[in-house]
Amino acid sequence: MNENAIGTEIYELAKELFPICRSITGNGVRHTLNIIKRIIPELNIIEVPTGTPCFDWIVPKEWNISDAYVIDPDGKKIIDFKENNLHVMSYSVPIREKMGLEALQEHLYSLPDDPEAIPYRTSYYVERWGFCLSDKQRNTLKEGDYQVVIESTLEPGHMTFGELILPGETDQEILLSTYICHPSMGNNEISGPSVTTFLGKWLTGLTSRRYTYRIIFIPETIGAILYLSRNLDHLQRNVIAGFVVTCVGDNRNYTYLSSRQGDTLVDRVIQHVLGQIDPNYLVRNFQEHRGSDERQFCSPKVNLPVALLMRTRFGEFPEYHTSRDDLTVISPEGLFGGYDALRLCIVCLEGNRVYRNSITCEPFLGSRGLRPDVGGVKTLGVYFRHISNLLALSDGKMDLLELSQRLQVPMWDLLKIVDVLVLKKLLE
Repeated sequence: MNENAIGTEIYELAKELFPICRSITGNGVRHTLNIIKRIIPELNIIEVPTGTPCFDWIVPKEWNISDAYVIDPDGKKIIDFKENNLHVMSYSVPIREKMGLEALQEHLYSLPDDPEAIPYRTSYYVERWGFCLSDKQRNTLKEGDYQVVIESTLEPGHMTFGELILPGETDQEILLSTYICHPSMGNNEISGPSVTTFLGKWLTGLTSRRYTYRIIFIPETIGAILYLSRNLDHLQRNVIAGFVVTCVGDNRNYTYLSSRQGDTLVDRVIQHVLGQIDPNYLVRNFQEHRGSDERQFCSPKVNLPVALLMRTRFGEFPEYHTSRDDLTVISPEGLFGGYDALRLCIVCLEGNRVYRNSITCEPFLGSRGLRPDVGGVKTLGVYFRHISNLLALSDGKMDLLELSQRLQVPMWDLLKIVDVLVLKKLLE
């Protein structure tokens, strides 16, 4: 595997997706999905009409925006959507008015504690308008009349999402879910769909898959609720492990956020993988730290085994939900790290089985070419030690994941030896 090449490819996709103005509906979502479909042509793009009920929610009107700006009393354009799409509160209704500074201030959002940053703000379900700007810029505004323009539409349309289903040898499924509803932010938004796209490309290229893979690109919250409303019975019957893929692009930390149950197969496999690649990974629990679509997938009447493997968790990096979460926060190395950790989780899930030693007492390994034929050697090497441990501990009760944890050996290393022992009819 060429780590540099894959990391660079993911980063190039992130750069292409970054400038697009996305929200929970609209042309920005469609544009994003069409770019992803170029890389994984099997992706199915689905439109759901405004007004569609989904449990306690309803698919909202579709929002699109072409331009927005504020012109100060001197005729200077001081807040410009085309310079940074975070300048406009997502789902702002159209407006074209002149108003004084006091009236304008009621519709401005800034961060006094982070005065250089433009905040990210939304108003999906209450019609209003607003502009976001740095607190530094806000403090320079002077008295007088301001021209305020937002050229947007909010009308019946569709919510759009992407779905890729890759059949496996069984109907049991692995779910990968990522969201495509935030504008220009790097780790919080772009890293998730970029990494998930290349995981989908890798999975599509496998010659065989034990499990069926369901990969969805959805608007956060409303998209997950809508998807569950259409697929809940099937998902509850078939999903054995799921991942919400977000915040996987920086290179500061690795973080595990548990499922609601905390002890499912996906919890075990994430902890195994991160324990091998970064023993200092951070642990966050569902009760205190949930915040993305695990809220929906793990809710009590859904109860799917879904957890998160992230780099730095949402809300825990200083640039979160601001203009400072740009392309400098993510990197090819960080994105590859997130990609490869999730890929290793899938490798472990695919290979995890319960094995049993098929020989009574210790097998004669020398006759099978698995042990040196000169005795008395003090050190027989790591390879033989792994063989010996696999045969001694495979009792038909422990799965390979538990066995790997006990031995503190990466499962992906043991899988190569397991294949040999199965071929030699020593494990069944």
